[in-house]
Amino acid sequence: MGDRGLRDVPLLYTRRRTITSTLTTQGGDTMRANRLRQLLNEGKPTIGTHIICPWPGMFEIVCAQGSFDYIEYVGEYSSWSLPQLEDVGRAIDLFPHMSSMMKVEEPSRAFIATRSLDAGIQNVLFTDIRTADDARECVRIVRAETPEDGGTHGAGMRRAIGYVYGDQKEWVKAMRETVIALMIEKKGAMENLEEILAVPGIDMVQFGPTDYSISVGLAGEGRGEKVQGAHKRMIETAIKMGVRPRVEIGSFEQAKPFIDMGVKDFCIGWDISIVAEWCRKQKAGLAELFPGR
Repeated sequence: MGDRGLRDVPLLYTRRRTITSTLTTQGGDTMRANRLRQLLNEGKPTIGTHIICPWPGMFEIVCAQGSFDYIEYVGEYSSWSLPQLEDVGRAIDLFPHMSSMMKVEEPSRAFIATRSLDAGIQNVLFTDIRTADDARECVRIVRAETPEDGGTHGAGMRRAIGYVYGDQKEWVKAMRETVIALMIEKKGAMENLEEILAVPGIDMVQFGPTDYSISVGLAGEGRGEKVQGAHKRMIETAIKMGVRPRVEIGSFEQAKPFIDMGVKDFCIGWDISIVAEWCRKQKAGLAELFPGR
């Protein structure tokens, strides 16, 4: 470990001690604050990044840099186990300035979403939405099964509530504060967009050009004029109806055109793409150093 790494160690452990003494996330009187929800309530921009690798250390590394407000664990594309979801929750809990989100695939969406939330991953991005009924189902999956909330999420002896000793009222409140985001990535979703956006409890929507292009018979044309035109319509309609549109980009340099449209929410970069790009750059550089290699 170099000098810089040694200097950073006390800061990291100080942060951990502070969290231990000031937060009562598990087994205490209060649930952990949801940073993403706080920022949305304040009308402020939100910046996230994607992680597909399930190693909790990667989450700690990203959180420690202070660059983002939350990490989206792209569970739709990753291999994971239930204990790993809890480890992700524990890693995020070390950093009070951070929140987390699980990207949930359509099959078994209720199981994956509830187990992620109960592991301590605070927010959910649901994929493959086509109708307003799909959107309503997603809200019910997240919300507690109370007369007021009308959800289907029951209490369980799991990590988010302290396994046994947690505050049930605080857990119900936390489920109300979960940020619910939807992928608008199917032909049906665009056809039913206004009805979907009108569903109470939907906080964010994001366009998915790849799936959308396939669903309208334009596979491979996600960057084409027709598909990007649909993306623009989704953003404009969401803003008009008071739902936050989130945009995925590869780097901060790509944000300005969307900011000019009124977008405040971005998720930037993917860990596996960053590694792949680094490898390609090394290959090109080494080819110059070792011709014919």
